Formats: sequence, structure tokens, C-alpha cells
Amino acid sequence: MRIRLLAVFAAMLSAYAVCAQDTTTVAVTDGANPKREFRGAWMHTVSNNYYRTLTPGQWRDTIRKQLDDYAAAGINAIIFQVRPEADAFYISEIEPWSRYLTGEQGKAPDPVFDPLEFMTEECHARCMELHAWLNPYRANVNRKDNKLADSHLYHKQRYRFINYGNQTFFDPGLPENRDYICTVVKDIVSRYDVDAIHMDDYFYPYPLKGLKFQDDRSYKKYAHADGDDFDNKGDWRRANVNKLIKQLHDTIKAAKPWVRFGISPFGIYRNQKQDSLGSATNGLSNYDELYADILLWMNEGWIDYCVPQLYWEIGHRLADYDVLARWWSQADSTDVQLYIGQDVMRTHDQLAAKMNLSRELPNVDGNCFWSGAALLQNPGGMLDSLKIRYQNTPALIPVYSYMDSTRLAPPYDVKLDMLAAAPVLRWQHAPAPGSDDSHTFYVVYVFDRNEEPNLEDSSAMMAITRDKQIGIPGGIHPLCSKFVVTAVNRLNVESLPSDPYVWPEL
Repeated sequence: MRIRLLAVFAAMLSAYAVCAQDTTTVAVTDGANPKREFRGAWMHTVSNNYYRTLTPGQWRDTIRKQLDDYAAAGINAIIFQVRPEADAFYISEIEPWSRYLTGEQGKAPDPVFDPLEFMTEECHARCMELHAWLNPYRANVNRKDNKLADSHLYHKQRYRFINYGNQTFFDPGLPENRDYICTVVKDIVSRYDVDAIHMDDYFYPYPLKGLKFQDDRSYKKYAHADGDDFDNKGDWRRANVNKLIKQLHDTIKAAKPWVRFGISPFGIYRNQKQDSLGSATNGLSNYDELYADILLWMNEGWIDYCVPQLYWEIGHRLADYDVLARWWSQADSTDVQLYIGQDVMRTHDQLAAKMNLSRELPNVDGNCFWSGAALLQNPGGMLDSLKIRYQNTPALIPVYSYMDSTRLAPPYDVKLDMLAAAPVLRWQHAPAPGSDDSHTFYVVYVFDRNEEPNLEDSSAMMAITRDKQIGIPGGIHPLCSKFVVTAVNRLNVESLPSDPYVWPEL
């Protein structure tokens, strides 16, 4: 022990000499990246055929490696597809196991494990959010090749489904289908510690040339029933989806008020040729072809975040990314968080321009990358660019302050342990009354020893961690530094800071 203390004392004298010569800040970047930013990646399971070749242990090892790579590139939210076609990537008593996990719908993994539970735990361990992604209406992506399990609802109540092209969908016009979808969502929210429920752009199916979506029967039955009076099928279809979104919102909030509800719509709401308030584009639209009135859902507060899929290039002839990003930015005048959906293969050679634009526009608070699998392939060095330049400091998810702005108590008793094999910063924190701290994580800031702490400087964010201690990374002189720690709750509300700490305590 005496030898260790002498070594620490010698290190202290040496470090003081370094600090005296070098008064620059210990922060490692220029602070250009936002402190708060949604940095998501979509992890799809539909058609992910390699999953079925893996044992459960291999699957978990593969996913852990992928999550490590996402985390290293600054990703702080994973949107994981748990219900691609009225099936389940989790243990369910309502719907059959997904074919995309085991190769056969209804066949359980052997040995049985719960992918959604695993994903949630692994994401949270890395201080990442887990958003459970469901396709509400789709029941079969390929009727020709995919056999539905005997337990699938399709075989029990065939009238509730419509075949369209080579796919099968729940009929959105049937109230019992809305109730069923909400039952599935309630089951997930109630049993799993997910941060959000997420749905993408598949509402009424994308139109197929020359084919009619055969919902005349439900239109005839319900267009003038239960207080509705629709003479226009388009308005009736939009009303059906509106009812589902409102009912889903209410279902989620009744189960767990802190769980968010997000939608990732097709990138064009309406074109100017259809609506003078639409975008200067010329493509399929949510409102007119998919019967999804996204702006209504935002204005009514039925969703908590929106991620329009702006999957085109800057300068695209029919749907210019720049035009659409600016349109969505000005269209969002609500509390709904707006993030931009980026197509990796159409973005990697325009990454600088797209990242700069998304950070310059008002109301835009982050990006989400499609697909996560493509991102990990690092096309054009995109993953490296995120890691080295655009997401090289940690970022907190934007605050949903209208949900709950209550702050946790600040951490206290921050100490630098110089007797450990390597310097370790430790602290204490009291959980909120009546709860534990299992959903609390901590932000560690580092400043020059003589610097006034500025918690809005993203470059000062050394790390985000679930633990109440952290090793000091290389490149930071612990004895030249001042440390501040904050606590963050499940809604990303940050506490007041701890008292600044420098070593030794004098």
C-alpha cells in the first residue's frame, strides 16, 4: 500500500507539471455535434434469412456484436422489427413465432429464448433505447411462398383479411381488427420494458397498377354506421387509420404512460398538385394513396415522434431530399419530435450535406438510418464518418417534456479513485422515492481543471453509463480535469449537476 501511495504521489506531481504547461481543455472534440439528438437505426427482421441458420446462442452473439458496432458509431436508439407479418419475435400467446427467426412460422427457437427481452436488455445495457417496431396490417408478405402457421388468425377468421397482389392484409375497415392490433400492442407494452412502439409506412397497401383493394364489403357495412357518414371511400379509409392510431395511442398510454408512440411514414405527405400546402414533389403520397393523415396525428398529439422516410437524394428530380426536409421542418409546429429517415445507400455519398441540413433545420432533432444492416456494411465509409466526425460524442435523446419533466436528484460524493489499477471515477445517487435506479443512467462531463463547467457543450460529454463508476479513458489527464456527473431518467430528463470535482480534495 505504501508503495502504491508513493506512486500516486509521484503521478500527482508529474501530472501537475503537465497541467501547468498545458492549459487547454481536456475535451476531445470541437463541440460541433448536438448534445441532444436522436440517432436511430432500423434493425429489420423481415427477409433476414440468415437468422434461421443461427442457433439461439449464435443469434445472440451476432446481435451483441452488431449492437456494439452501432454504439461505437454513436447510435442511441434501435428500432427492432418484432412483428413483420402478424407474427412474433418474442414469446407470445396471441401470434405465432416468426418464420424469419426459425425458418417456419409457428416454430419456436430451440432452446426457447425471447429475442425482444434480449434486445431490450442489451440495448439498455449500452444506454440505447429499444423501440419495438410492428407492421399493423400486414399478415403475409408472400402468399405464394410463405405458409401461415395453423395457429395464425387468418385460418380462424378468414373474413378479417384481404388478399392483395401476392400479400395478405388485415382489413383496416373492421373494428375488430383495430381491437386485435391494440391487444397485441398492449401485450408487448405490458410485458416488456420497451421505450417506444414504432410503426412504419405500411397502412393501406401501396397501390398495384390495375388491382383494386377489395374492401367493398366492409365499406358497405361501416361507412354509414356507428356515427360515420362517408360517401367517399378515401375519406372512410383515412378515418379507419385515424381510429387505429388514436386507439393505439390510448392503449399505450393507459398501459405505461412513459412509453412513446412513433410513426415512420412515407416521405411525401401530399404533393402541391394535390394540395397547395403540400411539397414541391411529384410522387405517391401518404394522404391520397396510403390513407395516412400524418399531420392530423401530429396535430392531435396521437403520436410522440415522426420519422418521415426521406429516402431520396438531394437534387432528386421528383422528390428532392432538400425540399422534403425543409417541408417537414416547417410542417411540424407541434410537440411531436421530428427525426429524418435516411436511406444509407442513397446517403453515404451525400452524408455531409444531409447531416448538416438536418442539424440546421428548426424542429428537426435527429436522424434514423435505413437499414441498420446496410449501415454496418460501411458503404463509402459512412459508418466510419459517423464514428469519427458526426457522432463522435455521446448524445442524449431529445426530451419529451410534455410527458414528464420531473428531474431526478443529482449524483453526489463524486470521487476519483487513484488507488485502483487505473484511475476510476465513482459517485453515489439516491433513487427516486418508491423506485429503484434500474432505469437511471449517468452522463459524465470532463472539463479542464480551471474551466467553468458548461453542460451545454457536447464536447465535454465524456461518457454515458448505467454504472456509478467509470474508468478514465486514455487521452484525459485525470489530475488536470474537473468532473461533473448528472442523472438521466427514462424520458431523458437530466438532473441538476453534481458538485464539480477535482483531485485531490483539498
